[in-house]
Amino acid sequence: MNRTELFENIKRKKSFLCVGLDTDINKIPEFLFDEDDAMFRFNKAIIDATADLCIAYKPNLAFYESMGLEGWDVLDRTVEYIRKNYPDQFIIADAKRGDIGNTSAMYARTFFGNMDFDSVTVAPYMGEDSVSPFLTYEGKWVTLLALTSNKGAYDFQFTEDKESGERLFEKVLKTSLKWGNKDNMMYVVGATKAEMLADIRKIIPDSFLLVPGVGAQGGSLQEVAKHGLNSECGLIVNSSRAIIYADSTENFAAAARESAKKVQAEMEDILTSAKLI
Repeated sequence: MNRTELFENIKRKKSFLCVGLDTDINKIPEFLFDEDDAMFRFNKAIIDATADLCIAYKPNLAFYESMGLEGWDVLDRTVEYIRKNYPDQFIIADAKRGDIGNTSAMYARTFFGNMDFDSVTVAPYMGEDSVSPFLTYEGKWVTLLALTSNKGAYDFQFTEDKESGERLFEKVLKTSLKWGNKDNMMYVVGATKAEMLADIRKIIPDSFLLVPGVGAQGGSLQEVAKHGLNSECGLIVNSSRAIIYADSTENFAAAARESAKKVQAEMEDILTSAKLI
């Protein structure tokens, strides 16, 4: 999916919501275990309930890898189900890969060659050769970790250069502009760091940002939009637990839809106020 198609979906759906498929086998409703394939049936129900309200899905690979071969099978079938039934969705592999070139090339083949993801999250710590293999796939995107929402972000990401005062996350952003561009690279910026978005936009004004942390983690959608919105929206805001675990009964899918609808309605107001729709 290219940049134009992504923005058209945002305008058409009046939404820039990404639903995180962080499917924890220990949290899905118990009644689903009355039959086989509980994990996939949970994903399918969530997707069917929310697909018209969001523009992206983001499976977190840790939840699937923890289940071994069964989990990988569920992940593969989940991506295939989205592709077949909701082909307008942007699908992000939340894998946080990042290794030396040959290894990254194999990771890129996994997610772009063998599995039909649109993007994969990549850690930049090992530099250009750990990122560039992902950029060789036409129409695919790198989602580069820039500024994360976890407490440990302060261990490294805010470290300042003594001479220039440049923070490490700013150096990552500036350096990455030599590798990719606004059409094949977007960036992870945590919603709980929304006040930093103004500084980030000075460096990458036109790039898309994947923003986790809205909902259960306490990030403010209004603050994210205030500092991060650009002329093509430029935001994909993820919500996981607040949507997919909104209810643990047989009504879980309807509750997920209701939760997603509230976020979408707020996004519609934001897009309208910005005159983007």
